Amino acid sequence: MNSNITHSVFFRLKHKVGSIKEKEFIDSCLRILSPIPGIVSFRVLRQTSTKNNFDFGLTMDFESQSVYDGYNNHPDHVDFVRDIWIPNVEEFMEIDYTEI
Repeated sequence: MNSNITHSVFFRLKHKVGSIKEKEFIDSCLRILSPIPGIVSFRVLRQTSTKNNFDFGLTMDFESQSVYDGYNNHPDHVDFVRDIWIPNVEEFMEIDYTEI
């Protein structure tokens, strides 16, 4: 059984598409979240269809549940959620999964 964890979050910002605030938010995701230890891969995605209300996605892979838990509880992640995510994100859906 594969114990790798893929963490994905899809979201819509409170800011206009293409705005400076949108760019600042995406830049902060890359600057603050991607260096947190334990991330195997980190991607920022832009929606290309109209199948849902989300404009962006973040996906990252971790080698195990314990490594993911370490990321989730890391002070940089906790601060990011409190100080950047909550004030800027309008709506989101979070999915964590493993391969079968």
